[in-house]
Amino acid sequence: MDLKKSENTGVSVNVNLDTTPILYTDNIFMTTNEDGVMVDVCQKLGKTNQLRIVARFGMSRNHAKKFLEELGKLLAMTEGKSETGVSVN
Repeated sequence: MDLKKSENTGVSVNVNLDTTPILYTDNIFMTTNEDGVMVDVCQKLGKTNQLRIVARFGMSRNHAKKFLEELGKLLAMTEGKSETGVSVN
């Protein structure tokens, strides 16, 4: 079991790697209303025109704004780096 500790909150996060795979996504569908945001994460089924939803989650509008801000920071920080953190430019 992988154990990670968040640097910001001191919260320990447990992940069972045997039952919690990382799923690749081809498509993401987002829906919003006055209460929040819903996200369907999908994979394309082979060479067909069909998609399978592999994950679904929702969050409040306020949480979605915070998520967007943190994702933007992470992408900006890692722009032009490989998976190992070595610059590829």
